[in-house]
Amino acid sequence: MTEYRFTVPTLETSRLLLRDWREDDLDGLTEICADENHTRYIGGAMPRYDVWRMICQRIGQWAIRGYAMFALEEKETGAFAGYCGPHFPFGWPEPEIGWTLHPAHQGKGYATEAARASLKFAYEVLGWETAMSLIDKDNLASRGVAQRLGATYESTQEVTSFTADLYRHLPPSQFLQ
Repeated sequence: MTEYRFTVPTLETSRLLLRDWREDDLDGLTEICADENHTRYIGGAMPRYDVWRMICQRIGQWAIRGYAMFALEEKETGAFAGYCGPHFPFGWPEPEIGWTLHPAHQGKGYATEAARASLKFAYEVLGWETAMSLIDKDNLASRGVAQRLGATYESTQEVTSFTADLYRHLPPSQFLQ
């Protein structure tokens, strides 16, 4: 049997903690994933048992790849706010920076704040030389986050079971200035 030992770092922004997943994140993530309208850009609503699998997949990706999306926690309240970070599931064209916020935490700039910290982590700690984000063509909010980070539209991609626009982030030499 293979024994996995890994440490998930905690990143801190002015308002958020980007941290490891915990069992008590299940309720907040289930709220995100149960809403058909909210999940229309990320594969649709899913039942609680699939949400549990999603959390386990994130933890497993830390063990296998050495990175994964972080759970987002609002520092002021301790509330689960969503998830964000480096992501590279099977079938993706390359690693990406992705984000999704709980509806109660949208419109506060949290996605941009968390994605900026995640991109910095990918470049400085993981050594990425490039990064992208896959965004549904109709997801104006996520497109806005990518553009605020300096990303530009590059192409439309067929990825596993969906089509998405690939936004290319600034390279480390420009982003980290």
